[in-house]
Amino acid sequence: MTDGSSRGVGTFVVQIAKCFGVEVTAVCSTKNIEAARSLGADRVIDYTKEDFTKAGELYDLILAVNGYHSIFSYRRGANTSGTVLLVGSSKVIRLLLEAIIFRRLLSCENGKTMHFMGIAKLNQGDLIFLEQLLGDSKIRTVIDRTYKLSESVEAFKYFEEGHVRGKVIIQTV
Repeated sequence: MTDGSSRGVGTFVVQIAKCFGVEVTAVCSTKNIEAARSLGADRVIDYTKEDFTKAGELYDLILAVNGYHSIFSYRRGANTSGTVLLVGSSKVIRLLLEAIIFRRLLSCENGKTMHFMGIAKLNQGDLIFLEQLLGDSKIRTVIDRTYKLSESVEAFKYFEEGHVRGKVIIQTV
């Protein structure tokens, strides 16, 4: 399960998971359903019509890329031995506080685990692996918009609106 599957990180998560043969359920808005399917998602949930955290289906792993829900809601969607990984958030302060305060308590119950990724650490082996996937066309970069360096303010305003599909590029040349 990838919540935030149509944004920058989420588009890669769906594709990389499919490279490993994982069954992927993507969560995105109506306008991004076809894009999520084109990236390989087996199932797509339109968050404007359904709240997957209340639907009763349970997942082995919930990768919350955008963190629109509370950690309590994500935990409700994980199966008994499931893992919830918070990778970023439009509401990062709230989720960070919830993770710090409640993670240990929520992780102890029923074997479910909660993790907050924090800042990623670069690993050369992982970067080489990603380079190979890109070179072999097994994954692709989804680019929403490209801005000139002089348009950086507009680029950040667009990004902050929260409806980016893929990556926003700022060209320096």
